[in-house]
Amino acid sequence: MIKFIRHLSWLLRGVQTFALVGGSGTGKSFRAKLVSRKFGIELIIDDGLLIRDQKIVAGKSAKKAKSYLGAIKTAVFDDPEHRSSVIKALTKEDFKRILILGTSEKMVRKIAGRLRLPAPFKILNIEQLATKEEIAIAVKSRKIEGKHVIPVPAIEIHRAYPRFVYDSIRVFVKKNILFRRKNEVFEKAIVRPDFGNKGKIRISETAIAQMVNHCIDEFDDTISVKKMQIKNDPQGYKLKITVHIPLGVQMSGSIHNLQEYIIESIERYSGVNIHKVTITIDKLI
Repeated sequence: MIKFIRHLSWLLRGVQTFALVGGSGTGKSFRAKLVSRKFGIELIIDDGLLIRDQKIVAGKSAKKAKSYLGAIKTAVFDDPEHRSSVIKALTKEDFKRILILGTSEKMVRKIAGRLRLPAPFKILNIEQLATKEEIAIAVKSRKIEGKHVIPVPAIEIHRAYPRFVYDSIRVFVKKNILFRRKNEVFEKAIVRPDFGNKGKIRISETAIAQMVNHCIDEFDDTISVKKMQIKNDPQGYKLKITVHIPLGVQMSGSIHNLQEYIIESIERYSGVNIHKVTITIDKLI
C-alpha cells in the first residue's frame, strides 16, 4: 500500500520518467547529459547513483563494487538499504523529470519500480544519439581497456571516491539531428572499476554461474536453472544453459531476449567476453 501511495504521489506531482537504453559500454552515461538538456530533465539514475546538476546526490556506484555480481545488484538497487536511501533522497528533491539508464527496457522498468517511480514515459535508444562509429569506439574502450564513464565532472568523483578516477578528457561531439544542436565539447570522467582490470579478464566458473542465475531471476523469476555448462576458449566464454519453465506460465520475454540480457549484463560489469549463450528449455512437467 505504501509503495502504491508513493507511486501515485509522483503521478499527481506530474513527475515523468525517461529512459536511455543501450548495450554495455555504448556511451549511455556520457550522452545522458545531452538527453537531460534536450528534455529538461533534472535528475539522473545511473549505475546505482542519483545525480543532479552533475553532482552525486545519493546512492553508491556499482563501479565501486568488489565483485561482478555485486556490481549488477548495485545497479538495479537490489540492496534494501541502498534502495531506501535513494528513495528517501528522491522525496526531498524538487523535480518533474528523471532519467534512468539501463541496458534494456526491462532493466529500466525494474529500477523505476524499485525506486517507486512512474514507469518510463519515453524510452530512447543509444542508436538515436550516437553514430555506429562512436558506439564502436566506446565499446572498444570498455572491453579492451576496462574504462567506464560516470556522468559527472572528474572533480565530483574525486570528492565521493578518492583515487577512483583514472582520467578526465574533453570529447568533441558532432552535430546530432535528434537534438538539433551544433558541434559541442563535453568533459567525461573515466574510471576503472575495482572489478575491471586492464586487459583480458578471467574469472571463476562459479562467479559466472552466480551472475547467470542472478540475470535469469532478474529477467523472469518463474524460470529456474536446471543445468549449466561453462567453457572458456580464445573467443570468450560459451554458456550452455538448461532452464525449466513451469507448465502454463508465460515467459515475460523471448529466449533470444534472455540470451541478450545475460550477455549484456555480464559483460557490462565483468569485462569478460561472452561469446555465445545457448538456452534449452527442459521438458515441461
